[in-house]
Amino acid sequence: MGLAVAFIMGVYLGLLVQSLPKDLLLPAIGLVLPVSDLASLQYSVGEQNFGVGNFLVATITFIIVACAIFILVKMTKRWGIK
Repeated sequence: MGLAVAFIMGVYLGLLVQSLPKDLLLPAIGLVLPVSDLASLQYSVGEQNFGVGNFLVATITFIIVACAIFILVKMTKRWGIK
């Protein structure tokens, strides 16, 4: 039962973490830069489109998840949980 709860919580935590950069951080960065919607920013070279905004969202999401895992591992080591 604990594994099922952890899986479900992980899925929804992942959605929350994905929403943080897309809905909060990138619009805040967009206030500084002259881009209206930073998450949908694309550059075209020839007929190829490069989704720079999607890459920024994925990068920020990865950094948030990596920091959360790092803090979790540090806390479990401090508490003596293996």
